[in-house]
Amino acid sequence: MSLDLLIRNARLPNGRSGVDIACEAGRIVAVEPGIEAEAGRVIDAAGQLVAPPFIDVHFHMDATLSLGLPRMNRSGTLLEGIALWGELKPQLTHDAVIERALRYCDLAVSQGLLAIRSHVDICDERLLAVEALLDVKDQVKDYIDLQLVAFPQDGYYRSPNAIGNLNRALDMGVDVVGGIPHFERTMADGAASLKALCEIGAERGLRVDIHCDETDDPMSRHIEALSYETQRLGLHGRVAGSHLTSMHSMDNYYVSKLIPLMVEAGVHAIANPLINITLQGRHDTYPKRRGQTRVPELREAGVNVAFGHDCVMDPWYSLGSADMLEVAHMALHVGQMTSREAMTWCFEAVTTNPARIMGLDGYGLAPGCNADLVVLQAADPIEAIRLKATRLFVVRRGRVIAQGTPRVSSLDLPGRPALVDPSAYAPHEVG
Repeated sequence: MSLDLLIRNARLPNGRSGVDIACEAGRIVAVEPGIEAEAGRVIDAAGQLVAPPFIDVHFHMDATLSLGLPRMNRSGTLLEGIALWGELKPQLTHDAVIERALRYCDLAVSQGLLAIRSHVDICDERLLAVEALLDVKDQVKDYIDLQLVAFPQDGYYRSPNAIGNLNRALDMGVDVVGGIPHFERTMADGAASLKALCEIGAERGLRVDIHCDETDDPMSRHIEALSYETQRLGLHGRVAGSHLTSMHSMDNYYVSKLIPLMVEAGVHAIANPLINITLQGRHDTYPKRRGQTRVPELREAGVNVAFGHDCVMDPWYSLGSADMLEVAHMALHVGQMTSREAMTWCFEAVTTNPARIMGLDGYGLAPGCNADLVVLQAADPIEAIRLKATRLFVVRRGRVIAQGTPRVSSLDLPGRPALVDPSAYAPHEVG
């Protein structure tokens, strides 16, 4: 047997070690110890972690890398960021949006980030950003799965042209229906927008992803309406509520009713830790709320939870590096998820969990899956998060498309004992 790529002596996220991964014609054909075969390229993982690629299921690629245009967000707040984006939109050009997006995609690949769901603002009558990101989607299709969300940034009803523009964007090929009910003028308009948007998703057979309750107001309860519409229309598994930060301010009794409704409807939850922790709680003195939604409680109840990066160097967030391990690292701290099992799960929240939300075909490490892999300089998922591990090799369809230089620290010097023996605890099964 002759293979395109053979990775030897890999450790998998579920704790299996000494495993070889054989890839042929863009697919994984075997995952087992001691594969005897010739290959066009052989990588010795040397016991390091090999994982499926990272996924960012919540991002804004139309705004990325626009930091400082036309000015800086001096307060660093959500509302100034929205106002600043409104100032920038008329100045956008097709070529500039493409250029920034492609630069970001190059950065993403270097980080092993090979699938992205990006919201794209459809309130600009030109739909310039939609056209630009559809072009980008086609240009990067060989190395990134880019899924686009028709996002009425200024409100589905509040913006005078959003209703028509959203349908135009979907007709142009945008993949997912988006919304922002808490930005409508009234709670009633927000609920009405969810009804309309979910009906569009049902009629067109599309997924739905709503910026939902991105506020500190505990009375912002659009996730309840979203769960209801999902249940009513039979959209189970096709709907995601993004942010959900109002849940961190809701009383426990109401949440005890709300979370089972989400479970019943099969609504996914997407937290955006880097952004939620910086933008929320701005009116608080002390005690100061953390901002991130109730990730441990949602997870324990059976809701599929994923983490998104949301922003990189744009009107809302001046930091970021396309590193989903940094996102998991922040979420772990904010959610106080520090058991061995919970820390391992945080790795799933930037890999397998968002793959379910996006509905990616062929994602994973089993035979028959796409040969999309990342070799990380880490012994296990926890160490990968702790170190924000170097991506030693990034593989797309069995071909190495990025390669990193191993990092050396004082803890790696010869004679230093390992801090943790990965075999000393029972790892959490992935997938």
